[in-house]
Amino acid sequence: MAREFNTIGVVGLGTMGAGIVEVFARNGIDVVAVEISEPAVERGRVTLTRSTDRAVAKGKLDPADRDALLSRVHFAVGLDALHSVDLVIEAVPEHLDLKQRIFAELDRVCKPEAILATNTSSLSVTEISVATHRPNQVIGIHFFNPAPVMKLVEVVRTVVTSAEVVADVEALCARLGKVDVTINDRAGFIANALLFGYLNHAVGMFESHYASREDIDAAMKLGCGLPMGPLALMDLIGLDTAYEILDTMYRRGGRDRRHAPVPLIKQMVTAGLLGRKSGRGFYTYERPGSPVVVPDEATPVATGAALADGARAIAKVGVVGSGTMATGIIEVFAKAGYEVVSVTRGAEKSGRVCEAVKTSLNKGVVRGKLSEDDRDTALGRITWSATLDHLADVDLVVEAVVEELSVKKALFASLDEICKPGVVLATTTSSLPVIDVAMATQRPADVVGLHFFNPAPIMPLVEVVRTIRTSPEATATARAVCAALGKTAVVCGDRSGFIVNALLFPYLNDAVKMLEASYSTADDIDHAMKLGCGYPMGPFELLDVVGLDVSLAIQRELYLELREPGFAPAPLLEHLVTAGYLGRKTGRGFRDHTHR
Repeated sequence: MAREFNTIGVVGLGTMGAGIVEVFARNGIDVVAVEISEPAVERGRVTLTRSTDRAVAKGKLDPADRDALLSRVHFAVGLDALHSVDLVIEAVPEHLDLKQRIFAELDRVCKPEAILATNTSSLSVTEISVATHRPNQVIGIHFFNPAPVMKLVEVVRTVVTSAEVVADVEALCARLGKVDVTINDRAGFIANALLFGYLNHAVGMFESHYASREDIDAAMKLGCGLPMGPLALMDLIGLDTAYEILDTMYRRGGRDRRHAPVPLIKQMVTAGLLGRKSGRGFYTYERPGSPVVVPDEATPVATGAALADGARAIAKVGVVGSGTMATGIIEVFAKAGYEVVSVTRGAEKSGRVCEAVKTSLNKGVVRGKLSEDDRDTALGRITWSATLDHLADVDLVVEAVVEELSVKKALFASLDEICKPGVVLATTTSSLPVIDVAMATQRPADVVGLHFFNPAPIMPLVEVVRTIRTSPEATATARAVCAALGKTAVVCGDRSGFIVNALLFPYLNDAVKMLEASYSTADDIDHAMKLGCGYPMGPFELLDVVGLDVSLAIQRELYLELREPGFAPAPLLEHLVTAGYLGRKTGRGFRDHTHR
């Protein structure tokens, strides 16, 4: 039987500590909440009261339950007040020497059987535990912010933490209604080790002027369904906190370059640009502590003015290809009022694409998203063809053929001969260099990347990729077309992976390396990212959906271009692909899908 915890101590009543106090008190446990001074105690009391009042206002907490909750919390100054608690959890700033001092004092004050826990998100639990004479009773209990809302708790055991202590803490998490993942003491644990490599990479992308802050954030929200963009999330976390976590993980985690803080982060911290809490970080806020973003000198000008700047008039669009992506793009343009010429290799493929577009439009009618008249009008705008010569009078060509450079180059050379001057030629490639395709023509200034996401009729994002030869007019035209389609365009340079894949796939690769090292299970890693970071899918769920072969190909492209050791594909990913375990499409990937 797991031990019963009747009284819990919490040291440090900042946002995190006050949230942890609330979690325990909500679940009927008495809490001794401790700070260093009376003003600090009062700030903690105000934080707790505001949080519970908000819950009452939203109808998530009954006023009587709130009063009962608050009555369970005893506030005190100094660690001596913790002499009789069953477990104490520390939530003070991320400084090892400070935590060690507190644990040495807790060891002296607390009863011998009390468990001593740290809420650290990046420091070594082992190094904290050696400040005590009871390292076997020291454990990490890492809550996520805001603690009352976030379901995940990382339970971190050291090599000497006793099995009974781990079991008792796991049972306590279940009593709190939390989902726990139990892991060993390693830099960043699961969530931060995967999250901060990605955040750091996004800052590097911004630092190199590859894309704007707005476009990087929009790309990850719309392309991956993430709750926040990486730069807005850095502002929320605090750039000083992010720097400390990255620096600690870099030093403790084998000096992986993925965790070496991008120089811009340190510069911003030094300049006092800490994010929301200081009123300015990557974005500017209404006031310190406010979540409301206000315009600043880097805010883009009004979209309409930017789109009109040199954009060419587009009335007729050619779409080349017969796959899922081509079919979706044809539908998107036809529904938006463009005349569309669909070109495939042969009448049989044309027939299949035509049927696929009709089926998709009919689904829209059945779901009430499209009238029968709108469907018929959209179909009436499409001309079906099996010859490229029918593209002689279009204003824009979108290529969506197989991802093979030789095939695309040959196609663009043909388009160069057939299409009239001034036509924008776009490739939907997700991984190949757009410049290679552009240089197959005599008009590289008119070639641009238009990377739609699958399924094109639903996904709101398009990456507009400009090469070093793309003209401003071609870029402006691509952006204007995206706006007319009701899509959000993000503009970036011609680098492997563009924005979304360049940030997404190294994170997925990091997750595979974590599994490969037997640090955690696929289920626990997926739980950690979904429950701790609000991701719509865990990395292994996503890899199985995308296809392990597709993921490996993209990761290889990124590694070949950037030559960054941390981007080398995880051997486990290569082995699974070699074995034919490609994910859902073959019935087995990181998980077995044959019996589901």
